Amino acid sequence: MASKEGSRTPPRSRREPGGRAPRQDKYSVLLPTYNERENLPLIVWLLVKSFSESGINYEIIIIDDGSPDGTRDVAEQLEKIYGSDKILLRPREKKLGLGTAYIHGMKHATGNYIIIMDADLSHHPKFIPEFIRKQKEGNFDIVSGTRYKGNGGVYGWDLKRKLISRGANFVTQILLRPGASDLTGSFRLYRKEVLQKLIEKCVSKGYVFQMEMIVRARQLNYTIGEVPISFVDRVYGESKLGGNEIVSFLKGLLTLFATT
Repeated sequence: MASKEGSRTPPRSRREPGGRAPRQDKYSVLLPTYNERENLPLIVWLLVKSFSESGINYEIIIIDDGSPDGTRDVAEQLEKIYGSDKILLRPREKKLGLGTAYIHGMKHATGNYIIIMDADLSHHPKFIPEFIRKQKEGNFDIVSGTRYKGNGGVYGWDLKRKLISRGANFVTQILLRPGASDLTGSFRLYRKEVLQKLIEKCVSKGYVFQMEMIVRARQLNYTIGEVPISFVDRVYGESKLGGNEIVSFLKGLLTLFATT
């Protein structure tokens, strides 16, 4: 299957027209936020620390969807602290969905690679250098963090939520055969042009959106590498996963099964 790690395309040439030296890769982190006032300073500090220590060229784009808790005010302070060349606040007036948040963020992204992750400290930036190494090694179009492979795992969830997550992933694997071990995760690295193409193809919203991205990637023969990660439940704020999201997930899964 084209999206599996074993199906690798030959490395693309790094030489630019005219014999110029290739430009340094730049990584744009898209951070959609809603009520993440306590978490945002910590995740930004961890990101800056990880990128700086690794010598990686980066920018962090914060897309706040009208958070009533003052997240935008915090983001404005972070922009002043770290500089507007590294922290870019690109807010919206209200919640408009994850997919449109990525589209909005990409309009302002100057990197040739895009990293998506949660702003609630569930995803630790220490894994990003591993994502980048993995992408370079296999010339992958996408590198996805996985909780269900190698030494990956989930911490801070009760047994019920772990069973729901495992069960959803198991059913999804059987129905869709996506060629990736963790469909509902949202910690990934994309070539910018690949992410743009996938978003154009995706029609789902909410938690199904991440799953559809991988399914569409398989259809378009994009290659996917995986890096085991540790997912840690949020420390501050409330989880946005509820009964409505679970119902929406099941509906979305059946829709994808019927249309792919």
